[in-house]
Amino acid sequence: MQVKEADDGSGREARSASATLFTLGGIGAAFGVASCCGLPFLLASLGLSSAWLTGIALFAAPHRSTLLLLGAMCLAAGAVLLWWRRPTAAYAPGSVFSRPAVRGLTLVGLVLGLALLTIGYMYA
Repeated sequence: MQVKEADDGSGREARSASATLFTLGGIGAAFGVASCCGLPFLLASLGLSSAWLTGIALFAAPHRSTLLLLGAMCLAAGAVLLWWRRPTAAYAPGSVFSRPAVRGLTLVGLVLGLALLTIGYMYA
């Protein structure tokens, strides 16, 4: 039986999870913004069908400006938390979010979200 160490109260684990959750929220909002305009063009240029985006686009189109703002805020918060936890994450023993793979995937998610947000902004 493995005993988990007590939290030291610094909130490292919460910051780590928050960065990942903010990144996922930003990607979701950016996907909604890009689903009506830029994403179908991008997928069609890659030879992929984009008919499945119609339902998402119908829901997201009236809320475009809100989704743009929400996506930008979530991605910015995720980037700040990712940067803020960078020095302390190496010292969190056994933390699942301190692993380099999770940090790398969070960074890739931030870049993907920024790209989707840019596509959604430019093509509307």
